[in-house]
Amino acid sequence: MATVTLGGNPVHTNGELPKTGSKAPEFQLVKQDLSRATLADFSGSKLVLNIFPSIDTNTCATSVRTFNAKASALENTKVLCISRDLPFAQKRFCGAEGLENVINLSDFPTGQFGKDYGLEITDGVFSGLHTRAVIVIDENGVVTYTELVPEIANEPNYEAALAAL
Repeated sequence: MATVTLGGNPVHTNGELPKTGSKAPEFQLVKQDLSRATLADFSGSKLVLNIFPSIDTNTCATSVRTFNAKASALENTKVLCISRDLPFAQKRFCGAEGLENVINLSDFPTGQFGKDYGLEITDGVFSGLHTRAVIVIDENGVVTYTELVPEIANEPNYEAALAAL
């Protein structure tokens, strides 16, 4: 279990992020068209997993916009923005913002990705959602960087994540 804060108040997660150097746990997430995406679908690509509680909060929206802007210059890299939001909300947001360089994936309906990656918030007002984190996975499926953002309301360290690619 890890401890982060939300507005300065401690909240806990159900586990720890995958360790750097380990194989990334397999996942199955929901795309905007309600089909499924798995880690294997992205085999051979470098991945930035931008994970957050909800697309409808300022910091979460900013992280998606920022990674979208930076992703356009990255070779063989995909940015996956992952939350428990319904795929329809993710699609609405990206359409309204004109975001085309990120892939939004939903951990709806079970939240299993959050559980498997140690990201599920277990207490407080965001209980059941994901905490804010960034995980970088290389083209062989190995975790090369992780960041559990200590204060959920803060943005991740974009430069450190991109440097890990």
